[in-house]
Amino acid sequence: MTTGTSSPGAGGPITDTVVVHCPAKTNLELRVGAARTEIGNRHPLRTLYCALSLADSVRLTRRPEGSGVSLALQGPHLGGLSVSGPSAYRNHAVRALLAAAEAYGRLPDVAISITKRIPVGAGLGGGSADAAGVLLGVNALWQLHEPPAAWETIASGLGADMPFCLHGGLAYGSGYGETITLVEDSSEVAQHYRSLGLLGETLIGAYRQQLPTAEVYAAFDRLGSCPDDTNDLQRASLTLHPRSREAIDLALGAGARHAFVSGSGPSVIACVDGGGVADAVRQAWLEGGAVDWIHQAESPAWPYVE
Repeated sequence: MTTGTSSPGAGGPITDTVVVHCPAKTNLELRVGAARTEIGNRHPLRTLYCALSLADSVRLTRRPEGSGVSLALQGPHLGGLSVSGPSAYRNHAVRALLAAAEAYGRLPDVAISITKRIPVGAGLGGGSADAAGVLLGVNALWQLHEPPAAWETIASGLGADMPFCLHGGLAYGSGYGETITLVEDSSEVAQHYRSLGLLGETLIGAYRQQLPTAEVYAAFDRLGSCPDDTNDLQRASLTLHPRSREAIDLALGAGARHAFVSGSGPSVIACVDGGGVADAVRQAWLEGGAVDWIHQAESPAWPYVE
């Protein structure tokens, strides 16, 4: 796959290869408003993002001038992702590279290779993490020396979660998720959520079935939310994917301090810090057949460049 005709900019010499490890995300709180026509029928959000140490690896390698972008994918969680044809150009990582090349006057002569560990269509922000990884990666590859915040405008044009994924850690999100306010790990806010048991050791129950975000929001428009849920999309997600409810109930019964749907689902987050709770939840999920995959992670986490 090749594309692009823009001229190289004056960014100095570039390195040959950069690897970025891009964490998944969840939402410790997610409040969703009614769809608004003035923002393209999007739903305004108020959320507290949290990055998880389950991460994809994005490798960027310089290609010969004029050869354009190539995409390769590997790993256990590829879903329906494609590396060829029109769908490849809709891949978040490819779109991020093309947007960065246009913004900085570069030719997009870069090979993108992604090792997927974050399940696709799971409410964990895997596509957004990959796109953020590309932006952080070309920053190093092209030696642009920009701070992560400098990429937020490009990221927000690509997807709601992407500005957060540039930073990781904890952050409040507003608008449709694109406007973020970072929360320092040493802050009272972070200490509060840590004291509640929402930060630390986490189990992620994931599924082969994907939940398209648009379907979840359509169900939310019909059903609304449950007042006891900290995630306004949870009711819609559980209606579309009842196994997630089983996973939540089993995790709480096994001693998890909290269990909830991640974002638009269907993945389930179980907070299991302390004692043998992680083992008990893992056993309950396996014996109950409530999830297809179990991933262990720590939160919060941050992206990093090798």
